[in-house]
Amino acid sequence: MNADFEARAQLEAIFREALGAVEGASAVRRVVGRHASCLTIAGRPLPEAAGVVLLAVGKAAAPMAAAFEACAGTAVAAGLVVTKLGHAAPPTRVRVVEAAHPVPDARCESASREVSNLVAAARSDEVVCVLLSGGASSLLACPVEGLTLEDLSATTRLLLEAGADIAETNTVRKHLAAAAGGRLAGRCRAGRIEVLALSDVPGDRIDLIGSGPFCADPSRFEDALDVLRRRGLIASAPPAVRAYLEAGARGEREETPKPGDAAFAAVRTTLVGTNRDAVAAVREAGRRRGLDVRVISKPLSGEARDAGSHLVELVRRAAPEKPMLLVAGGETAVTVRGRGRGGRNQELALSAALALEAGGPITFLAAATDGTDGPTDVAGAFADSGTVARGAAAGVDARGALADNDSYGFFAAEGGLLVTGPTGTNVMDLVLVRVDPLRV
Repeated sequence: MNADFEARAQLEAIFREALGAVEGASAVRRVVGRHASCLTIAGRPLPEAAGVVLLAVGKAAAPMAAAFEACAGTAVAAGLVVTKLGHAAPPTRVRVVEAAHPVPDARCESASREVSNLVAAARSDEVVCVLLSGGASSLLACPVEGLTLEDLSATTRLLLEAGADIAETNTVRKHLAAAAGGRLAGRCRAGRIEVLALSDVPGDRIDLIGSGPFCADPSRFEDALDVLRRRGLIASAPPAVRAYLEAGARGEREETPKPGDAAFAAVRTTLVGTNRDAVAAVREAGRRRGLDVRVISKPLSGEARDAGSHLVELVRRAAPEKPMLLVAGGETAVTVRGRGRGGRNQELALSAALALEAGGPITFLAAATDGTDGPTDVAGAFADSGTVARGAAAGVDARGALADNDSYGFFAAEGGLLVTGPTGTNVMDLVLVRVDPLRV
């Protein structure tokens, strides 16, 4: 096997080990248990007589719910799972609804209304257990009064194409979606609300995970408007959205619930998996394989193509005496200017491939931990010093593909795509770079 492809196989194996460390079902099993006859969550016992209302929303909702049901047994009195199309396995006893992501559709609106009714019906002697993972913002997209689903969908699409990061996008969503920004907590009368969250946001801010349906929202209407201004979207945003946010900034629309609101007195949130956990798993897997593992402490952010070329510059300065593994975690963004197809990890890898064209024993893997990189069916892509040449031999031009945001088209022809399918988790992205000693 070619040395570059041996490195690819090793990076993929390490990546898959990291996925296992943050897989949703395993994460739930680590914090949900029993003490005698009492169900416990993060060591906190639930009242023995209390019925449990189970709500799982996100790309990892089904495996998280199945694991919770296995622990809770007959304590689950009612529930609902809302997940992305094609992510309904494994089966759960409570009903599963599949809906669109990342741009919401009518199924998302219907699911959001059903979720709202479920939590509103919870009694004071019941516990609502919420299993939250990435994708929940879109899956629970029901517009506030005065807006339409198309208003919400169009705004989401504009933000994605403008390269808005998750904090910016969810700041806007929290002010446009009826289930976001703590509003579900405000509708719930359960005596206790336990939220178990897989974090897909930088800094693990719980108000941003799934747009914080059960969390106080520190942002305001003016912050949402600032995002649209910063991204140059004020003029192109749907007129109804702009008018609604401007009215809110003038105090003419009700703000999202803020810290200190009584609605959150019964809410307890536990992070069950983060990007840091995935990075730690990569570090351990690399060391077991005898690699000199170095972790970039600053999370990945900014434009994907800039991150790719920057990482190449960084690793070129390394002069390892034995095989080195560099690992970075976080989430970049893509400002769409072309007409191609791709995702942030594929674009990062394509940018890295161009920077690696000069040669060197360096192999990249950039991949999304949820198995879906942008609007594609792949997790990400590999890159090395031969990537650009292999693409050219297959009839695709790397520079042209990058200019057209067509990283998927390039790697599909070149052969560097990584396909995992649904992974049962979502903790942002990982970039793994193997650097071998120079062969003299």
